[in-house]
Amino acid sequence: MTTNDTAAAPPAEEAGPERAARENGRVETRGIELVPGDERTGRPRQLFAVWAAPNVSYLSFVVGATMILMGLSLPQAVGVILAGNLLWICTGIVAASGPAAGTSGSVISRAMYGVVGNKFVLVLTGWLIAAAYLALNWSAASVAAIGLADRLGLPHSSAVEAAIIIAIAACTVLIAIFGYALIVRLYTALSVLLTVVFVVVTGYVLAEADFSYAPAEPLKGAALAATLGAAFTIIASTPLSYSNSPDLARYLPRDSSPVAIAGWTAFGAYLPSVVFTTVGALAATSLDMTDPEGALESILPGWFVPVFVIAVVVNTMTNNGMTAYSASLAIQSVGVRLARIPAVLIIGVLGTAMTLYAILVFDFLTSVNTMLQLVVAVTGPAMAVAVTDLILRRNGYRGADLLEQRRGGPFWYRGGVHWAGILALVVGGLTSASWVSTTFWTGPVATVLGGVDLAIPSGMLVAAAVYWAATRVLRSIPRA
Repeated sequence: MTTNDTAAAPPAEEAGPERAARENGRVETRGIELVPGDERTGRPRQLFAVWAAPNVSYLSFVVGATMILMGLSLPQAVGVILAGNLLWICTGIVAASGPAAGTSGSVISRAMYGVVGNKFVLVLTGWLIAAAYLALNWSAASVAAIGLADRLGLPHSSAVEAAIIIAIAACTVLIAIFGYALIVRLYTALSVLLTVVFVVVTGYVLAEADFSYAPAEPLKGAALAATLGAAFTIIASTPLSYSNSPDLARYLPRDSSPVAIAGWTAFGAYLPSVVFTTVGALAATSLDMTDPEGALESILPGWFVPVFVIAVVVNTMTNNGMTAYSASLAIQSVGVRLARIPAVLIIGVLGTAMTLYAILVFDFLTSVNTMLQLVVAVTGPAMAVAVTDLILRRNGYRGADLLEQRRGGPFWYRGGVHWAGILALVVGGLTSASWVSTTFWTGPVATVLGGVDLAIPSGMLVAAAVYWAATRVLRSIPRA
């Protein structure tokens, strides 16, 4: 991989105003514009904590427990967890484009879809799906916080629940408003603190876990294949949702090692995801994890329950802070004339509304599983296109070119649309949807094959192949 952006950076002592603001902990005002060389600091290894903090997660417990509730044995569940989380490698690879381009992932994707085509893609991937993930994580935190409110004697009412949800959302949005510097500084400390709390919880889970657990009626044949496919889709859906990984790497120096960026990003997310999702599976071997909050709190000392709930809420804020930050950049990339802070507020309001619906109207566990299985029809092919484009261009993105939106510019293609990218996303998405199997929707191929869910590998492989073939036919990416 190579980088070939603008001229060498000015000396470090000539720091620009945005760098000074970031170093002093003030609100980041930069949106999608190019990051100057004098503001490129840090090393790839700092990405480990940035990605570890949001993945030391209560939702990992919930998803891990789901593996057992679906009928898998403990070894099968652990195998799926190890395999599904390998998709964090894709998140890491895409992150390497951040320092190369010096701008956000929502701008880099203009190389894949064209200046105009990218706007339509971002409405789906940068707004709606981002808002859905905000709602998913806020729902997890809200369920725990509402339970704590009940324990503290607060009245059980929709008004109290709504107030808790809005308070969690408001604090999260504040993190996104302060931006990159706060995320890097805060998440390093929080990754340690959250790990300590969740390790304590892990100790209590291991004390209760049944390591010889086997389901009363072990799955076999087609039923086992269908369950393994659905379980893999649920696990792998999380790393595939993070096509925004360049946003958290764009402030690194241009000459940062792409391999180091990819490695620290992937490892920072993979390690806690595997550990705590496995703990969730172990918990389900002896606890009734259909009510994950109640089950975990039942084995914790009373004094530790508030600590655990606070950790769950803080973890959600770290996770959603990243998502809201990137979603605000996507709003700007679409062309909406908003500064980054109002853009953050808009995505926060949308996510809050979806959370209120999920908590007050819909069932939490059903919401989690259904959403994680369905969104891969978009996120899987989109990630495949991003990785394929980076490989074809050898990571040679130029931020100045990507930010040009004039007709006839470097990424205008035909009528502002890179049809290779749009075709790959649509065909990959339709392929993925035909293989998905949920209680809400089962694709025609999955139906014929007895509910086997291969939405991720089918959609990603088809999207990558179509993108590679179409760019060769259209000659839209110069051969290296």
